[in-house]
Amino acid sequence: MIPKLSMLLLFVVVTVIIAIVCRKRSGEVQDFVLGGRSVGPWISAFAYGTAYFSAVVFVGYAGQFGWNFGISAVWIGLGNAFIGSLLAWVLLGRRTRVMTKHLDSATMPDFFAKRYDSNLLQVVTSIITFVFLIPYSASVYKGLSGLFSLSFNIDYTYCIIGIAILTGLYVVVGGYMATAFNDLFQGIIMLGGIVAVIIAVLSKNGGLMGSVELLSQIPCETAPELNGAFTSFFGPDPINLISVVILTSLGTLGLPQMIHKFYAIKNEKSIKAGTVISTVFALVIAGGSYFLGGFGRLFYTAEGGTVVYDNIIPTMMASALPDILIGVVLILVLSASMSTLASLVLTSSSTFTLDFLKGSIFKNMSQKTQVVVIRVLCAFFVLLSVVIALNPTNLITSLMSLSWGTLAGCFLGPFIFGLYWKKTTKAGVWAAIILGVGINVCNLFGGWIAPTVAGAASMIVSLLIVPLVSLVTPKFPKAHVEEMFSCYSVKAEIEQKYAINEK
Repeated sequence: MIPKLSMLLLFVVVTVIIAIVCRKRSGEVQDFVLGGRSVGPWISAFAYGTAYFSAVVFVGYAGQFGWNFGISAVWIGLGNAFIGSLLAWVLLGRRTRVMTKHLDSATMPDFFAKRYDSNLLQVVTSIITFVFLIPYSASVYKGLSGLFSLSFNIDYTYCIIGIAILTGLYVVVGGYMATAFNDLFQGIIMLGGIVAVIIAVLSKNGGLMGSVELLSQIPCETAPELNGAFTSFFGPDPINLISVVILTSLGTLGLPQMIHKFYAIKNEKSIKAGTVISTVFALVIAGGSYFLGGFGRLFYTAEGGTVVYDNIIPTMMASALPDILIGVVLILVLSASMSTLASLVLTSSSTFTLDFLKGSIFKNMSQKTQVVVIRVLCAFFVLLSVVIALNPTNLITSLMSLSWGTLAGCFLGPFIFGLYWKKTTKAGVWAAIILGVGINVCNLFGGWIAPTVAGAASMIVSLLIVPLVSLVTPKFPKAHVEEMFSCYSVKAEIEQKYAINEK
């Protein structure tokens, strides 16, 4: 217990110190929310990666989809790296930074309001963002607290409350820069931790080849005719595997807390370096997590035929790791989850304050008051997430799928086409938002298909419905469109020392 407690205490101390040091840089709204748009490549890339991956991935998704798909779950990690990270940075990084700076936009709803000339759009999207980030936050608390209660034999409730207090403290005190510097510190821990854990788990069953051989001998309940289903290339259920890849990879291109990282990045050079760093980070963390989860059946036994997915990874850790490595895992998952939680808290609270309260109710709110309100809402958001997380019937993957599917289903098409396509119309944006909420919420109550499939479907619909509706609905005035896109073609004068005119 002493090594685990020592590592935990050190982590908490460093986190609090960073928050206190960054407090002086969080007095203005732009500083508190965006870090003054001056964040370098390493911090930006780690902030993106650590906001992406949390206890939801390491405990919930790796456990459930490793159990369902076996080693083929690694495809999810590869999708996260090359679609969710590489494609996102290449497609959105520069354009997001340039246009949001041009529009003086600090949040995604504010971007929508100015790009599509609609205050109502700003209000509605800010409410959607705040409401649907809460279940995602709750899923992170659930995944994290499960490991803590297993390792320290502390009641689940106290684990959630303790994590919430620490997260709320450093976000409220230090703002974006505190979360960004903590993301760098926490990301380094995650990289080292995941490698150590994989080596330890595989060595328990004779290394990689021994583990694969044992896994290949386990029959698949859903595909009994397929020998070695859990070690096959696409696993026993390729369709559902593809839907999870889409949900967890393509979704990042429309999630406010992920896009927010591009708002704050410093310059062109930082974007190029950040693209490489973020992709490598995702390959190690996401690829490693799903690869690890693929061997869950070697350590976890379903009691009475019922599989509790959220317990698979904790059981694996308890069975395969010595105490010192369990301590490493705890800090790894705590690092991943704290950074994700901080990103969610800051995104939701700043959006609700700037786009809903200031945008439609208290329009003359001062800078100082805005920062105070954002801090209060940070605490309120944490409290709501804790209340949901304390409900033991809420499955981690269901909560996250609802959140990711709804947010990305609403915002993916409108945001990408807003950056690239001049003919995008207001009606096309509204169509995507209505269908994004409709598909996921109706499926939540109807239960017709898996939440992951509903989420993935709404993202595809979002990318299709925006251009289709935009082609047949009234366009924006040419002057408005040209003003929006003028930031991409700024004229520059250079000094020409030598010139030979040929006629």
